[in-house]
Amino acid sequence: MAVKIRLSRVGGKKNPHYRVVVADARAPRDGRFIDIIGRYNPQTDPSTIEVDRDKASEWLKKGAQPTEQVKKILEIAGVIK
Repeated sequence: MAVKIRLSRVGGKKNPHYRVVVADARAPRDGRFIDIIGRYNPQTDPSTIEVDRDKASEWLKKGAQPTEQVKKILEIAGVIK
């Protein structure tokens, strides 16, 4: 099973907020997920980024692959160097 760390969209129309989730790569974007490890709000200035560093590093050690956007978010949060 390929596991990805990716963004899941929540929030209303034209008001996106995102959850940083661990999900099976075959699951739909806003569908089933394994774990929520953070949240991201691009509409604030500066963008709000909250990530549980312990959970994120555990999933990365287990082999979960982050998407490009999540990789940038994890670098800002200090999980990936």
